[in-house]
Amino acid sequence: MTTITVIGRHGCHLCPTALGIVEEVVAALPDDTADDIEIVERSIDDDPTLYELWWEKIPVVLIDDEFHAQWRVSPDRLRQRLEKI
Repeated sequence: MTTITVIGRHGCHLCPTALGIVEEVVAALPDDTADDIEIVERSIDDDPTLYELWWEKIPVVLIDDEFHAQWRVSPDRLRQRLEKI
């Protein structure tokens, strides 16, 4: 199982866009790949550790807890990364 974590916060104008791109890319993958991907939303407002790590960089996308993107998510780059799984 691959986990994509989208880290954001309430009121962030880029966060819904980043989450939407992640959801669209995953939905467009072949079913056998997409079925093994879990999308998790986390908020820096709920976790002081996340706040310290990412407050200047949200939205942040992690793939299996490894940094993938910040601020703007490239659908092509995300798709290419997920196709390697």
